[in-house]
Amino acid sequence: MIGKAKSISHGINDIRYITGESRNKKHPERIFHVGDTLLTPGLDATGIWDSMRLTLEKSKRVRNSVIRIEVSPAPEHTKDFTIDDWQRLWDDFTDEFDNIELLDKNGKTYSPKTDLKGSKGTVWLHLESKSGIPHLHGAFCRIDEQGNINNDHDIHLRAQRAAERVALKRGWTTAAEVRETNIGQVNRDCMETLQSMKSWSWDEYVARLRSKEYEFWELRDNKKILRGYVLKKGNARYKASELGRGRNLMATKLESTWKKLHAAPKARTVSTQPAARKPVPATPRTIPVHAQGTAPVPQYTGYRPGTSPYHIDIDGESRRFFIPDEALDVFNDEFDYRETANSRDLTDMAAALFVGMLDTPAVPSGGGGGGDSNDLPWGRREDEDEREWARRCAREAERVIGKKPRTGRKR
Repeated sequence: MIGKAKSISHGINDIRYITGESRNKKHPERIFHVGDTLLTPGLDATGIWDSMRLTLEKSKRVRNSVIRIEVSPAPEHTKDFTIDDWQRLWDDFTDEFDNIELLDKNGKTYSPKTDLKGSKGTVWLHLESKSGIPHLHGAFCRIDEQGNINNDHDIHLRAQRAAERVALKRGWTTAAEVRETNIGQVNRDCMETLQSMKSWSWDEYVARLRSKEYEFWELRDNKKILRGYVLKKGNARYKASELGRGRNLMATKLESTWKKLHAAPKARTVSTQPAARKPVPATPRTIPVHAQGTAPVPQYTGYRPGTSPYHIDIDGESRRFFIPDEALDVFNDEFDYRETANSRDLTDMAAALFVGMLDTPAVPSGGGGGGDSNDLPWGRREDEDEREWARRCAREAERVIGKKPRTGRKR
């Protein structure tokens, strides 16, 4: 079971998304209301937001006014769930969430307990459009009804720990079990990152792994010398010493590993025996993105709060962009690496479309694709927010490349 949480400023957009009222939500019929906290029954997204705003008036200094939460249990544990079962699961999660107090290394509280149960909020059940996998979305006011601010320091850790506690109590899959299942994918991501780097750079290695949705912690001594690193995804942590073969992904061995991957092949002795057949060269994994007469949108070339770096290979050159976290969340949901074999290729193309580095031809009339006229040129609409634009880019990338399901063992 996985729990995610983040405090956000665009509360109304998130509430519209989780309630299915967003203009371009693919399948609103796959969204079900689970319950509300301290809200008048029957409110739509605007009504929920207006009610929260009345509470937020108690404190003008709260910038990120809404706590966004996602709870994703393994589908095999919830296959027979009713709405009441989902409500009980959410109650268990919020009980644990509110009961967690985060301490620093000296045992001092830096993030006190929250009070979601005493805050206005709404919870909805979503079913993935293709896989049907269920998960919960919640949006809660940062200020409770007593006028206290719900602390958001390391709120993602609070959500992860709450999910872990609920899973343990119910005997469900824990982070440790997920970790053992996914460690092979982590190894592949690290090696693919090194393989894709044209020159050795620690900073680029870190940035590329972060663009793959990993949290990256550097371990340095008192003299600021790098001694190691830890990768984190979801609830699972991976020390560098546990990855790769022969510890070849440790910080002290990374440059050497990169050199081996990029070393020129050794010359072979030519045999006098005729070859049975010529080897067929392997098709490269990545699909290079070529600019087609467009320039990147300036707002994505520099860092802004709420964005993350993402590298795209363009005409043989790696370019860095800063893409909104909510857009990366969309790409991660649409092209889940656990289910999609070519998730990186699809994400690369979707990201290139998103920042304006790639044009695609208009879809032929009658080809489907939502409410737009399919004969119109490709481009972003003026009234389209980041999440909606990201979803359209993801669908276009899937149309052009095709989505390949991952085969073999799954969680």
